[in-house]
Amino acid sequence: MEKSITVSIDDRLVKAQPGQTILEVARSAGIYIPTLCHYPNTTNVGACRVCVVEVENARSLVASCCMPVSPGMVVRTNTPAVRAAQKMIVELLWASGDHNCLTCEQNGSCELQDLIYWLKIEKPRFPIEPPGHFPDNTNTMIYRDLNKCVLCGRCIRACNEIQVNEVLDFSNRGSYAKVGPAFDADYIDSTCVFCGECLQVCPTGAITFKQAKFGGRPWELSKTRTTCTYCGVGCQMDLYTKDNKIVKVMGNRQYGPPNEGSLCVKGRFGMDFISHPDRLKKPLIRYAKNEDFKETSWDEAFTFIAQKMQGIKEKYGADSIAGLAS
Repeated sequence: MEKSITVSIDDRLVKAQPGQTILEVARSAGIYIPTLCHYPNTTNVGACRVCVVEVENARSLVASCCMPVSPGMVVRTNTPAVRAAQKMIVELLWASGDHNCLTCEQNGSCELQDLIYWLKIEKPRFPIEPPGHFPDNTNTMIYRDLNKCVLCGRCIRACNEIQVNEVLDFSNRGSYAKVGPAFDADYIDSTCVFCGECLQVCPTGAITFKQAKFGGRPWELSKTRTTCTYCGVGCQMDLYTKDNKIVKVMGNRQYGPPNEGSLCVKGRFGMDFISHPDRLKKPLIRYAKNEDFKETSWDEAFTFIAQKMQGIKEKYGADSIAGLAS
């Protein structure tokens, strides 16, 4: 194992491992550095520059998410120059999009909104000029409004590096740049499999649950960790509910295996059956061949099953019974 090195961050001596970035070391030491484009388990791209810091003897501010530490490095995260740069970046992002928090589904759970508040920005010094993209409202699961996109690239890296579906990428350049499938197609006309990974990693309201629209503000929702019921993998998920109804489903990244926070289209968007009026909520038993099913209690149902199994065992032997669980 390589020897640890010592770096100074905001006048604190911190131990680090060779190859770690300034951001990783700072977070492990409980030192806050804001980020927007950074996302764990994907490539560090340094696209947004919100995480800039001062490094002694460096010619300019550096992106802490990409800069590896070196022995004796001296880093400062909260100097006037750092804060001025961060404010400028965030103001430009604010001014270049349609960030109307009043009607946005991510209001209260938006990383750009959090940054604006943390940096104490009351309004941008630049005129607000949204790009005028048409929303993608072509499917029943994911709603895309690229006027709220900050071009962080997190959805692209999540699609390409975590899910490896390779549906999304940047197109065009400069003020015309945008994110989407090949040939600027809508999701429904692309090779998208609707896993919703892009939705889960989006830091703003650019990609949201269509099913959750007007279903409840983030602070009104209760979160419950559970296991997906569809197949035998056992994916861990968080159900966000209001008034005993599921508003949206997110993968649980904190738990880890087996899905590491990722979900398939069924797990993320197929939970409507829980509140469906046709869903069976009590056991049904048909006591005779031509009788209708009748509602019963769980105790009676289990007793009925046990008696039938015992009868089969007595008549045909124990080897005649097998089980399949998922």
